[in-house]
Amino acid sequence: MTPEAAKKLDRFFDGFASQAHPVLLLDYDGTLSGFRVDRFKARPWAGVRELLQQIQGRTPTRMVVITGRPAAEIAPMLGLDPPLEAWGLHGAERLYPDGRRELEQAPPATQAKLEELKAFLRRDSLGGLYEDKANGAVMHWRGASRKKAAEIERRTRELFEPLAQMEGIALLEFESGLELRVGRNKGGAVEAILAETSAAGPVAYLGDDLSDEAAFQAVNRAAEPHLSVLVRRAWRETDADLWLRPPVEVREFLERWLQATERSASE
Repeated sequence: MTPEAAKKLDRFFDGFASQAHPVLLLDYDGTLSGFRVDRFKARPWAGVRELLQQIQGRTPTRMVVITGRPAAEIAPMLGLDPPLEAWGLHGAERLYPDGRRELEQAPPATQAKLEELKAFLRRDSLGGLYEDKANGAVMHWRGASRKKAAEIERRTRELFEPLAQMEGIALLEFESGLELRVGRNKGGAVEAILAETSAAGPVAYLGDDLSDEAAFQAVNRAAEPHLSVLVRRAWRETDADLWLRPPVEVREFLERWLQATERSASE
């Protein structure tokens, strides 16, 4: 970590005050765990689950996972008791800890076209890995050769981009993939969560992908103290305030969050 980054972290954690209601927002894949071709094998990095459990049990932190996955996949992956609130499908789906679920819907004509596309991709995945979501269609080409990836992307854009002009549907770009989807993005999820927070307090969002940029921007607009954190082994251009390398620096961040929230609660 650079000296400048260390100073940003110090300022953020020094801003924790007594009676604050801290909010910790977390992406899953690439942030709390490494990537796996089989996403059900993407378990949290060593020590992360234990730190989250301590933050959950010993501090007043509101902790939420905001992920591109279906929200129901998060609780089995993390194994926390009680499970965390999860906003899935990049924010279009909300799963409460008590099991209640909300899902944004597309206009009927848009939904019909989306279902036609999904039926086609079940028959022909364009050479990529097709993921069928409740609110959209996703094409992945992670792991493909450069030539094959370019061909999958070209064919996917030919199908997705015309539909992205319809009401209520959008094209989301992420690393090694495209998603045609309905509903709010991660930035909208962050805004909705912060609007529900009854009192001002520190807020941080940790994420790795291009889809997390909207969340970084939303956190950057929040009241101080706030911190947007890019979690990634290699640097890329970002709106995040800070860059951390996983998994060591992620564990260090969670340890400092635990210490800061316990300290402020005891003041």
